[in-house]
This record gives sequence, structure tokens and C-alpha cells, in this order.
Amino acid sequence: MIPISDRIYFFKRRKPIIIYCLIGINIGLFLWELTLELGGTLGIFVNGWGVVPAQISAAFANALAGNPAAWIVVLKSLTSLLVGMFLHGSFSQILGNLIFLWVFGKTIESILGYGRFLVFYLVSGILTGFIQILAEPSLAVPLIGANGAITAILGAYVFKFAKAKIDTILPLLIVFLPIQVPAYFYLFWWFVQQISYGIGSLNIPGGVNPISVGYLAQFSGLFIGVAFIKLLQRF
Repeated sequence: MIPISDRIYFFKRRKPIIIYCLIGINIGLFLWELTLELGGTLGIFVNGWGVVPAQISAAFANALAGNPAAWIVVLKSLTSLLVGMFLHGSFSQILGNLIFLWVFGKTIESILGYGRFLVFYLVSGILTGFIQILAEPSLAVPLIGANGAITAILGAYVFKFAKAKIDTILPLLIVFLPIQVPAYFYLFWWFVQQISYGIGSLNIPGGVNPISVGYLAQFSGLFIGVAFIKLLQRF
């Protein structure tokens, strides 16, 4: 099911300025990635700015072992947690993330306000990135995408509006069937879908698919989203 819109009308919505900016930045960087791919330098860029758990883990271990210069590498590596949120590896990844950001993010931005929503989005993505590193510290493949932040938005949305109606489209072969479901059911469907993706990728022979780590780790985003929105609404 592809979410299209929600049916929440009982409060005045803000103009989603932060959502507009995030969508624009993500699209702009993805177009830049396409130009880098044409020039043959995309791999170098993604490896330099994506979250590579093995690099961050090694740098942190060297720093703790007493190598002062390693802290510079640690700080540089940690910037990838922020930059990597705005990079995407495929059309389907960026399209899916931006659809979720638009459908569910507008409501969360309205109830949090511009500043708190931006903090919510960035911190949730960074925390999820840390969890990805802890989940697979030896992984040498860069992890990119806003999946963690988007999952946090979904978790916060369902926590606040579990019974809100979500307009979706269900693709059935060549037919697109419009369906309206409550938010909690949509979360359940999403959860089952992500588990199936993670299990499938873990069974791939010859190693670990880095996307599987992202799917497993981003479940934490649901809990981060719930906890963080409760915290931010106190201020």
C-alpha cells in the first residue's frame, strides 16, 4: 500500500516549510549523485560521506587506544551520520522516503512547529545511524538514506494519531485500488513488509546485504520517534 494522504482536519495545519526544504535538499543531492554517476565518481563520494560502520568503529577504537589524531577521523566520520541522511541509492528509495515524509511529516511538523520538527528529524536520523553502527560495526559498505528519520516520523504519527484514516493505493497487477485504513493498521502492514525484506536479504548467499542492516536497525526509529515527540512536546 502506498500512502497518499491522511484525514486529520481537527487542527489548523502549518505550512510545511521544513518539509519543503527537506524534499528540495534530498532531490537536489540525488540529482547531483546522478551527475557523479555519469562521471564515474559516485562510488568515491558515497564511500566518503555515507555511514561506513567499519571505518567509524576502527577510528573510535584507535582514538580510545590513545591516538590523538584518530579523534579527527572520528569527528569526520560522525559527519557522515548527518550527510548520509540526505543521500539515496536508488529512485525507489528516495521516492518512498519522500512520499512518507510528505504524507506523515506534514502533521508532525504542524504539532511540533518548525524548529522542533527539524530537531526531531535530524536527531532521529543520527540516532538511528548510531544503532546501525552498533548492529554491524564491521560492515565496510556505506549505508545511506533517510530511512531512520522517516521511520521515527511514522512512529510518532501512529503514537499521536493511531486511528487517523490514511488514504492509500494498493497496486494489484495493472489495477491501482484506493483503500482507506487506520494509521495503526498501516504501521502493522509496514512492519510486516520490513521484516520480510530483512529476512530475505539475510538469506542472500555470500555475505550480508547492507540494506538488511538498515531495515533491522530502523525499527528502533519507531521507538525513537515515540519517545522524542513526547519529550519535545514538553518544551
